[in-house]
Amino acid sequence: MTVLRIGNASGFYGDRFDAMREMLTGGELDVLTGDYLAELTMLILGRDRLKDPGAGYARSFLRQLEEGLGLAHERGVKIVSNAGGLNPAGLADAVRQLAERLGIPVRVAHVEGDDLTATHPGSLAAHAYLGGFGIAACLREGADVVVTGRVTDAALVTGPAAAHFGWGPGEYDRLAGAVVAGHVLECGTQATGGNYAFFAEGGRDVRHPGFPLAEIHQDGTAVITKHPGTGGFVDVGTVTAQLLYETAGARYAGPDVTARLDTVRLTQDGPDRVRIEGVRGEAPPSTLKVGLNRLGGFRNEVTFVLTGLDVEAKAALVRGQMADAMAKSPPREVRWDLVRTDRPDAATEETASALLRLVVRDPDQNVVGRVLSGAAVELALASYPGFHVLAPPGKGAPYGVFEDVYVPHGAVDHVAVLDDGRRIPVAPAHDTLVLDDTLVLDDVPEPAPPRPLPPGPTRRAPLGLVVGARSGDKGPNANVGVWARTEDAWRWLAHTLTVDVLRDLLPETAGLRVTRHPLPELRALNFVVEGILGEGVAAQHRFDPQAKALGEWLRSRHLDIPEALL
Repeated sequence: MTVLRIGNASGFYGDRFDAMREMLTGGELDVLTGDYLAELTMLILGRDRLKDPGAGYARSFLRQLEEGLGLAHERGVKIVSNAGGLNPAGLADAVRQLAERLGIPVRVAHVEGDDLTATHPGSLAAHAYLGGFGIAACLREGADVVVTGRVTDAALVTGPAAAHFGWGPGEYDRLAGAVVAGHVLECGTQATGGNYAFFAEGGRDVRHPGFPLAEIHQDGTAVITKHPGTGGFVDVGTVTAQLLYETAGARYAGPDVTARLDTVRLTQDGPDRVRIEGVRGEAPPSTLKVGLNRLGGFRNEVTFVLTGLDVEAKAALVRGQMADAMAKSPPREVRWDLVRTDRPDAATEETASALLRLVVRDPDQNVVGRVLSGAAVELALASYPGFHVLAPPGKGAPYGVFEDVYVPHGAVDHVAVLDDGRRIPVAPAHDTLVLDDTLVLDDVPEPAPPRPLPPGPTRRAPLGLVVGARSGDKGPNANVGVWARTEDAWRWLAHTLTVDVLRDLLPETAGLRVTRHPLPELRALNFVVEGILGEGVAAQHRFDPQAKALGEWLRSRHLDIPEALL
């Protein structure tokens, strides 16, 4: 087999339930992957495990296998998933029990060694991001289903590719090509028109986009496509958008290889087909990333509705009243945000109303529970005219904190555990690249900018008329990838959208470190905004806690744009 067809059926825990069946019945596949883990998911699974030591894995994966396991067996499709979460051995046993009940002869293996919770006191879950060679060892030994804990998202593709083509640890260019393909697949339908900046163009139907697949070749090149007849679309734009998602600079570091995103070349290879080639790889970093999740305390919130006139005065009144009420037991953190959704002379009450949001955090649940709810409820007849809230505050809910630490490769016992119980150790990387703590080297030469556009008339217009964007989270940081679809638009973008201009367009970045990374092969700029998400998504620091719409906010801001581009 010269081409390995790897599909994806899940981009997160809670993704489309029918995707596994759709992918197994919609066309040819050799391997079907599913990504169920994210920073927030690990916290959720950690809390599940506190209640039940036998929990800690994605239970929806098991329910999908009720139908999918037989379909995969009939079609000879291997299944590889990180649905094992905090308990891959437990999930492997559950899959075996399911297979026995259904009468399906499958060999189930799992990968372990990522769990470092015992060596990080105070954490709810501490897990190293492993690479793909544990998965490869399971598949080489004949496994039909492989479940893992915390591996890199791209490892779900690099592992099967390494097993199929016989790649070794030092074949960096080939591994890097598979990493890039894996990064495109990992978020499911984001590669096939989902969450896409230009979704409304051309009358394309994105109501039910099909899940993506990659045709991997021996040399590491790949074609991203989807099953025939499925919804959505695949073009250079959708693949570019996903490549920029949750990345940083030119070096995309992982435990098996450091992929050079500044070498990626994308070409349209036919309808719904995009070829990825030219990817160069370097040695992996000398350390493994470890995601630490811990409980940070308790949070609560209440949103006051301010309708009609005197919005600012109404806000000041209720803020003062709440401050007085909470003075005896003040929460450790208090945050107010006034969102002016109101309009003058509005035709509906809703459009005449603004929202005043109060968020409190404290280690003591009582401080954010009864104290807050009592104070808010008691103001019902004693505050501003028209007083009401969107919903009464509850008892206060626990929130999590996520942070990264780094350990040497040798600090983990990466092991492939086969169906018959045999354990195959996976050696750590020998050749490594010394990176800084953020796994990004600053010594990648700054690429020469393109020639600027000649002077000409401009018009004040939204940035998004000429560029696309996609944004996401990595712990406390957010990235915003911005790309141009034409060479002229790139020439303008590269010279116009500096860090200072981005700060002007996104005032929330004031006082934060912002780094710009040009990626000319993709006609893209990638900005990393450090600290904008506080202590990570689980802490819900801001209105959009995962920065999912940060890029769309940027696209809505107005700039002087050359009329030739509009």
